[in-house]
Amino acid sequence: MIIGILQFELLVHGSESLKDKRRVVRSVKDRLHREHQVSVAEIATQDSLNVATLGLALVGSDGRHVGEVLDQITAKLRSVPDAELGDTTRELLHGRAGEISGDTTNGANESLDRDLIDLGLSALRQHPPAEGRP
Repeated sequence: MIIGILQFELLVHGSESLKDKRRVVRSVKDRLHREHQVSVAEIATQDSLNVATLGLALVGSDGRHVGEVLDQITAKLRSVPDAELGDTTRELLHGRAGEISGDTTNGANESLDRDLIDLGLSALRQHPPAEGRP
């Protein structure tokens, strides 16, 4: 199992309100989900008028394919008419099919672990990003 993660900033020029920014963000999120079947969420800078920080995840069985899809998405983000692509980070997590397990020893995370296991995403909990990386 391969999990591709892309974190990126969109610089929304000319935004005069959060409503203007949300319109652009919603359009980008909907397009990426519709065209690539990825999960996308705004993960930071929600109160900023001109910057949106988004995270995107894609699960697949072929690392080459996951990398190609992330490349296609990055190219599309460079051509968003109402925004400019800012900083991006990309990561591929490798897991083994059939070895999904969650550490449920911490009661506060038990529900999250169970949900991740149900979704086949326990590798996100087992292999968090390296220190200093988003």
